[in-house]
Amino acid sequence: MSQARNALHDLAPTGRLRATINLGNPVLAQRNAATGELGGVSADLARALARQIGVEAELHPFDRAGAAFAALRDGVCDVGFLAIDPERATKLDFTAAYVVIEGTYLVPADSAFDTVEAVDSPGVRIAAGKNSAYDLHLSRSLRHAKLVHAPGLKDAISLLTDGRVDVVAGVRQPLVATAAGQPGFRVLEGRFMEIRQAMTLPKGRPVGAALLHGFVEAMKESGFVADALARSGQGEATVAPPG
Repeated sequence: MSQARNALHDLAPTGRLRATINLGNPVLAQRNAATGELGGVSADLARALARQIGVEAELHPFDRAGAAFAALRDGVCDVGFLAIDPERATKLDFTAAYVVIEGTYLVPADSAFDTVEAVDSPGVRIAAGKNSAYDLHLSRSLRHAKLVHAPGLKDAISLLTDGRVDVVAGVRQPLVATAAGQPGFRVLEGRFMEIRQAMTLPKGRPVGAALLHGFVEAMKESGFVADALARSGQGEATVAPPG
C-alpha cells in the first residue's frame, strides 16, 4: 500500500474525515446561532485537512472535551482537537500544539484570592468541567483544594453564584467574557496551567500521525491558524511556536 493510501486509511478510513469539534472551548470552535454552521480555528483546520487529503469533512460537534475524547477513543471519529494531556496520550497520538491558551480562575469580585497559587488552600472548592484539560491537570496537581465537577461553564457559574463553590477553573477568554457580562466576578491574573491545544488521532496510525504533524506545522507557518483565529474573533489567542 502506498504512503498516500496508508495516510488516507489512517485519517479517513470511512472515506470521510470524521473530526471532533469541541464547542465547549469557544476559543477554538463556535456554532453560528442563525445558520447552525460550525466555525472557528478547529473547524477551519478540519476542512483544510479534508481538502488536502481529497475527502469530505464530516464534523462531529461535542459540548465537552471529555465527550470528544471518548469519540476518538471509541472509533466514532478519526481526528480531533484536544489539549495535550498525559492521560489522554495513553489512547491518542498528539501533534505539537497549534494554539496555546491559559487555564485560570474566576472568583467573586469580593473574594480574598488575588493569585492563582492562593486558591490551592484547605477548604477551597473549585468547579471544573469534568475531563476537561484543566480538570485533568488540577486533579493531579492540587494538594489542598477540592474539585467539584460541573457539566459546563454555565453550570460551574451557577455553583459559584449559589455559594456551592469558591472558584471556577477554566480557559481565560471565556472567563473574561463572563466577568465582563456579569458584574460581581473577576478573573485572577496569572495561570495555573498552559493549555496546549493540538490535533490528535487514535494510537496505531503512524502514517496518519506523521502527516497530521506536518499539516499542523505548515498551517502555523503559513499564517492559516492566526487568520482563522482572527476571523472567529479570537485574535488574542496565541499561535503555538514551531513543534
